[in-house]
Amino acid sequence: MYLYLRKRNKLVYENITKAKFIKRPNRFIAEVEIDGQREIVHVKNTGRCKELLLPGCEVWLTAPGTPDRKTKYDLVAVRKDNGILFNIDSQAPNKVVKEWLALQSYDVVIPEYTYGDSRIDFYMERGSQKYLMEVKGCTLEVDGVGYFPDAPTERGVKHIRELIKAKEAGYTAILAFVIQMDGVSEVRPNVDTHPEFGTALEEAKKAGVEVWFLKCHVEPDKLLIIS
Repeated sequence: MYLYLRKRNKLVYENITKAKFIKRPNRFIAEVEIDGQREIVHVKNTGRCKELLLPGCEVWLTAPGTPDRKTKYDLVAVRKDNGILFNIDSQAPNKVVKEWLALQSYDVVIPEYTYGDSRIDFYMERGSQKYLMEVKGCTLEVDGVGYFPDAPTERGVKHIRELIKAKEAGYTAILAFVIQMDGVSEVRPNVDTHPEFGTALEEAKKAGVEVWFLKCHVEPDKLLIIS
C-alpha cells in the first residue's frame, strides 16, 4: 500500500519487509525468502532487471492488502551488487512526479491526458502556455550512468513521436526520466537493446522536445525527487 504525501515530492510505502531474492520464474513473479520461509511475490516491473535481481541479493517488499490477491507481497526495491539501492516499482515514477508537479507552480496539472493517438502522462498549464510531459522510469545503471530502456519499448517510441507533434503544435513538450537510484544524474538511450528508441530520442531533441533528468533519493520504503 502507498501513503501519498501531498506537497512533498516523494512516495512512501506504508509497510516494508526485507527479503532475500531466490529466482524469477517469469517477469511477473519472483521467489524470495523471508525469515527462512520461501514466498512467491509479485514483481512490480516487467522489465528485465537481470543485472539487479541476482540470486541472494537483498530485496524489499510491500503488502498492499488487496483482497483475493494471488500473492501477498509486491517486490519494489533491490540492492545491486555494487551497493546501490534501486526502486523498481514501475508505477512509482508517475506517482512521485505527480507530487513533484504540485510544487512547480503550474495552474493546471492533469494526469493521463489523451493527445493524438496516445495517452500522455501529464498535461500542464502555466498562464497561456500548455505543456505535455511523458515520464519514464530508469532502473538500468552502468558505471554511474543511467540507460533506458532495459527492454524494447514500441510504446515509448510512440510517445516520443507524439511529443514531437505536440512541440510542432506549440506545446512545451517534455520527456522526463525519473532516475530510480542514487548517484546518477544522466540517462542515455540504450541503443544496444532498442536502437529505434535512440533514434527517436535524437529526433525529439532536434525538434525542441525538452529532456529532463529527475534525480532521486531511494530508501527501502520511499522514492524522493531531489532535483
